[in-house]
Amino acid sequence: MNDTVVVGAGLAGLAAALRLAAAGRRVTVLALGVGGLPLSPGVVDVLGYAPDRVERPGEALDRLAAERPSHPYAVLGRARVERALAWLREAVDGYALVGGVERNMLLPTAVGVARPTAMAPETMAGGDLRAGGRYVVVGLRALRDLHARIAADNLARARTPDGGGVEARAVLVEATPRPEAAEVAAPVFARAMDGAALRRQLAEEIRPRLEPGEVVGIPAVLGMRDPHGAWSELQERLGTAVFEIATPPPSVPGLRLNEILSAAIRRHGGRIVIGPQIVGAERAGGGIRALVAETSGRRRAYEARSFVLAPGGFESGALHLDSRGTLRERALGLPLAGVPDDGLPPFSAGYWDDHPILRAGVAVDERMRPVDADGRVVHPNLRAAGAILAGATPWREKSGEGIAVASGVAAADAILEEGG
Repeated sequence: MNDTVVVGAGLAGLAAALRLAAAGRRVTVLALGVGGLPLSPGVVDVLGYAPDRVERPGEALDRLAAERPSHPYAVLGRARVERALAWLREAVDGYALVGGVERNMLLPTAVGVARPTAMAPETMAGGDLRAGGRYVVVGLRALRDLHARIAADNLARARTPDGGGVEARAVLVEATPRPEAAEVAAPVFARAMDGAALRRQLAEEIRPRLEPGEVVGIPAVLGMRDPHGAWSELQERLGTAVFEIATPPPSVPGLRLNEILSAAIRRHGGRIVIGPQIVGAERAGGGIRALVAETSGRRRAYEARSFVLAPGGFESGALHLDSRGTLRERALGLPLAGVPDDGLPPFSAGYWDDHPILRAGVAVDERMRPVDADGRVVHPNLRAAGAILAGATPWREKSGEGIAVASGVAAADAILEEGG
């Protein structure tokens, strides 16, 4: 029998599973899909907006927790967030993550917009715009996911925290792993960059077009297995700093992080099963005895001593709003918090407005156990983590990864503490 079954293969689920597996627990991860990391830029946003852009996420996190007691950060607290980030840095040893809650970096997106983020791979951190500078954005002709001229034009409009600006221009190069192809996907570029030939070709095309003092921004394709090797070699060949810019999904940094965490879970003896959908539970003794999963029309019960529910939120379908306006948690029918009262509109008029329904989710106690409206624990051996938690709007706050890793680690820690 499993010690723990974790539902969901996003950052929250993988963090919980790895924390438990590394402690010697028998862990199985059940996930309908591969999780959200391949769709992410591979950075860790803790708190980017509250509601204005945040420079010091740790201090802003403290204020947010005091002002909004239903927010996941109010349950977790700053100290647990900091410990979780430190754990993540150690867990991905060999794939250097830099940063923390002291100050947000400002990293360019694929369209050149400054994105506040707390932690990023070392290969991306050189693009921090806070100090200004001179940048050249390199476009790869066969890669359609980043248009260098658009990114450079927007970067030139960016403002640093002290009110300064940056200089940016674009260049386009022909280097490609498939000369016969009109378009090449970012993961294909990245795998080819694990070898020496494409690294050399790319450097030879970029070097004569550089001007003194420029920092090079390049789409995030500098290797899939050995990004630091490709990044270091390109910097040496060019004689200047280089940084990666995350592209739209599938994002290479997101794929890297997903593979690193998944491989670590398997290395510690954990299992990851992709495809099952949780459709219910078998209960015994006031708790959950097994989760019932369905795959290709067949059902199977996965028994365990404890469970972590981290299947995502609205975007993954874990929280479902039907045509009658009824919201439910699909897997176990858990009670939900933050649902707008009857008569109040769940949605605002504008697309980018704050929609009250998006703060709905599962409420938890400090040990990450789901609770009902009266604060009573629903199932003592069940924990919840990640986007299914009530109280946050991660897409507006830029808080999703911070909540995910902190709640996933907190859920695992609570299980380990209770298990001795």
